[in-house]
Amino acid sequence: MAARDLAVTLLGTYVRDGPPEVWSGGMVRLLEDLDVAPAAARVALSRLAARGIVTRTKRGRLVWYQLTPAGRRLLEEGTQRIFGFGLDDRATHTWTILSCSVPDPKRRLRVELRRRLQFLGFASQQDGVWYAPRDHEDEIVELLEELGLRDDALLVLGRLGAGVDEAAVTRRGWDLEPLRAAYAEFLDTYSPYRRAGVRRSLSPREAFIVRTRVVHDFRRFPRMDPELPEQLLEAPLGRAEAVAVFHAVYDGLETGAQSHFALRTTLASGEK
Repeated sequence: MAARDLAVTLLGTYVRDGPPEVWSGGMVRLLEDLDVAPAAARVALSRLAARGIVTRTKRGRLVWYQLTPAGRRLLEEGTQRIFGFGLDDRATHTWTILSCSVPDPKRRLRVELRRRLQFLGFASQQDGVWYAPRDHEDEIVELLEELGLRDDALLVLGRLGAGVDEAAVTRRGWDLEPLRAAYAEFLDTYSPYRRAGVRRSLSPREAFIVRTRVVHDFRRFPRMDPELPEQLLEAPLGRAEAVAVFHAVYDGLETGAQSHFALRTTLASGEK
């Protein structure tokens, strides 16, 4: 699972807006830089192909990967969620509620629906009913259309009734203690790289590793954090500082990381 998730992070960070295809050997090399064994890297890429995220093209003895339309939509959804996360701190009383009963002929979609809703920040207290703070109408309509579940769902936007404690609703849906610990760990790990002098000291390979891992570690927060304004929660979570560190590190290491990605995915003369 870790290898496959790291492969998705690589695709979203460097391939989605990069080359139209990428050499499989280069992807294996990059995953090796991230401490993934070559055999595990190849299995991870094969599983992404089986899921329809990428397609494989073989030319001679070499294999190349291209994003499928579905894979590109998935990565674009993830990119919007990750890079928009934590930037809107306005108070909101709008909640999105989704009731979706996936029929048996489509039951294979239940896991995918749950995974995508969790990434969008939704919680569930009973089967088939999901809720999240803020207006997520556009994302949910697009998701239901993509999965072919629009006729099986009821989507409601509104405010909680008078006397309902939003913070209490949040605590029932999301476990905030691991979230606080996760933000603290993230800040301990990546805050040093917010300093320009520290970033300049990194080699391109080191810049690639840190930049890729900061995306990989940050992408869990949209799923864990309901993103209510911090004044509605029991204690500050560190969200704002983590968001600032993420963007500083991601942007500040772009040049070195991209150069290492290009080096690793370029065929040497003896490999062509």
